[in-house]
Amino acid sequence: MAALTGILLAAGRGRRFDPAGVRNKLLQTLPGGEPVVAASARHLLACLPRVVAVVPPDDGGVGDILRELGCEVTVCPDADTGMGASLVHALRHAGPAEGWLVALGDMPFVADATLAALRDAVLDGAGIAVPVYAGRRGNPVAFGACHREALLGLGGDQGARRLLQAHPVTEILVQDPGILRDIDTPSDLPA
Repeated sequence: MAALTGILLAAGRGRRFDPAGVRNKLLQTLPGGEPVVAASARHLLACLPRVVAVVPPDDGGVGDILRELGCEVTVCPDADTGMGASLVHALRHAGPAEGWLVALGDMPFVADATLAALRDAVLDGAGIAVPVYAGRRGNPVAFGACHREALLGLGGDQGARRLLQAHPVTEILVQDPGILRDIDTPSDLPA
């Protein structure tokens, strides 16, 4: 079966987690000792043969962890301008593909089955696929190749929300609360 390219956005500064910028939320450990970003990447790598991870300059070691796991790591020099800039950087690095499964580095609880369902939806013809749990849309989001130019037109902190509002979206019902659970503050880390 053909594959999408995974994109792991791991270039955010996590200012809500630590306004002083001393503690990188992606490097905090989950129960069992795995860093948050490693768990997020491992799930994506289990579903897709190629994962491009975007990190900021001076990433504190995030890129090294991701390279060791098997991700292609690319540094986004203008990561501080927002998620849209990181996504465009990743797409340019990745090049053309059948589609992209865009995951967030601070969402380590997404189930492998959810990622596979999103991948399969795009491979079966969906232009955009999003997971839905308990009536709420979450992340990650998968995009078909037909949206490449629109995605490349994003910028700043816009992210891809505009595309989801302007185009048909295939909702994938999942039994996965992980699609709504990210690490934004220290209290979001499991004990």
